[in-house]
This record gives sequence, C-alpha cells and structure tokens, in this order.
Amino acid sequence: MRQLLALAFAVVLFAPIAHADLCARCDEWNKPHAPFKIYGNTYYVGSAAIASILIVSDKGHVLIDGGNQQSPPQIAASIKALGFKIEDVRLILNTHVHYDHSGGIAELQRMSGATVKASPLSAGVLATGKPGAVDPQHDTAESFPASTDVGTIKDSEVLHVGPLALTAHLTPGHTPGGTSWTWESCEGTRCLHIAYLDSLNAVSSPAFKFSSNTTYPTVLSDFEKSFAAVSALPCDIALADHPDNGDFWQRLDRRDHGKPDALIDQTFCRRYAEASKARLAKRLAEETAR
Repeated sequence: MRQLLALAFAVVLFAPIAHADLCARCDEWNKPHAPFKIYGNTYYVGSAAIASILIVSDKGHVLIDGGNQQSPPQIAASIKALGFKIEDVRLILNTHVHYDHSGGIAELQRMSGATVKASPLSAGVLATGKPGAVDPQHDTAESFPASTDVGTIKDSEVLHVGPLALTAHLTPGHTPGGTSWTWESCEGTRCLHIAYLDSLNAVSSPAFKFSSNTTYPTVLSDFEKSFAAVSALPCDIALADHPDNGDFWQRLDRRDHGKPDALIDQTFCRRYAEASKARLAKRLAEETAR
C-alpha cells in the first residue's frame, strides 16, 4: 500500500505538461517570472512556465534553452536585471528541440553572437527549424526560426567556457535528441552539483504509438536508457525544463521563507525518472487497451 501511495504521489507531483497547440499557449508560457539566483553562479532567467538557465563566469556565460519565438526579449531583460549582458553569452545549449524550448534560440544567438551546440539529432532540427521526422510529436509540432552554424556534442562530453564545465547527458525518448545537463556551482568553499533535466514525458501526436511504430523504433529502449541515466546523475539541486514538472517552485518558496537549503534534494533526479517511467507504463497500458 505504501508503495502504491508513493507511486500515486509521484505521478501527481510530476504531472506532465501537454505540448499540443504550442502557439495557442505562447502567451501563457511567456508569463514573466523575476530572475533569481539558483545557487552560486547559476541563475534562472526563464518565464514562469518554461525554464532558461544562465551559468556565468568572468570569461563568458552559458545559456541553456531559449523559450519560444516570443521569449528572447524577456530572457535578455532578465539577464540584464541580474547585472549581466546577453552579449557575454558565449555558448547556447538545449534540452530538446520543441518550439517552447528552441523557438527563441536563433534570436538569442543573433543577439549574443554565441555558439549553439546540441546533440546530433537535435542540431539538425535547430539548423532547419523543422520538426524532426522521428519525433513522436512530429505531426503536431510547430516550426521555429532556424539557427546558424549549429555544432554537435557527444554523450558525456564536457563543454567549457572559461572556467565553466558542463556535461552533456543524452536522454532521448521525448525527442530522439533530448539532452540533460549537469555542472558544479560553488558558494565559497561549498560546491553543489546542479542538474537541468530534459523532459522524459511520453507524449505524442495522436497517431503515434509508443508500443509499436516504425518511425522511431528505438523509443522504448531510449526511454529506458534515459530513466537510468537521469536516476544516476549527480543531483544536489535539480529542476526540469518545465519547472512545474516537479516541486521546484514549492522548494523555492520555502527557501525564500527562511530555509536556505530548501532547493537541495538529492532524491529529485531519481524521483523524476521513476515518475516518468510510471507515466510511460500508463501510456503503454492505454495503447494496449485500445
């Protein structure tokens, strides 16, 4: 009984954000949120619904995710409000290539002059702005402005900007090229592992079946690898690309009300993966019952 209650709690806690009708949700997803320090040199510069993460150094900054096509002015304003400059962003990275996380990357690249890098399967989509043919949401995914000169990264590759070092963790399934990111941020002598997690939601266009398809035949094995990878990440402070997929805002509220370590939760990555795995199992059962 306790295990069933824990599973039910996890599924509710990590309820997925639907990805249909993206443009219809642009205004909702762009509702502003004041930028803030997560820890050390790591800052939140996204909207209230879509995360964008800034990691800073005196040798240049790294930005992960660019929101949708309407997001860049807001992200740039948040960076400025923190005392930094969009022109000092040297590297732009990505979790996955859906409109709500990639639609603003081309404009942010233009504003900053930064290099854009992504997994090989994501890089091709960023370079065209067209949904990938094997994306489970291909039939309903929105196009977005294309980026230029997109470089590629490998699984477990460490990317450097000055003293910053970010590790790529390929976490496919939600999209074939999905990527999660980890790095270390310090305050004084105390350093913590930060994890920024790609979506692991099994959502798709209506015609796509995770249980049997020819367009993305490795989707189930990809998800299993991603669940294992995320569970094993170094994970002192973690959040998802949609912060509502978890309890990040609740933890932030506790921190703002006098609990300085409230963002620290070393179980989050494991719980996030377990909840995502439960949702995939539910989706497969629904497909079998049709």
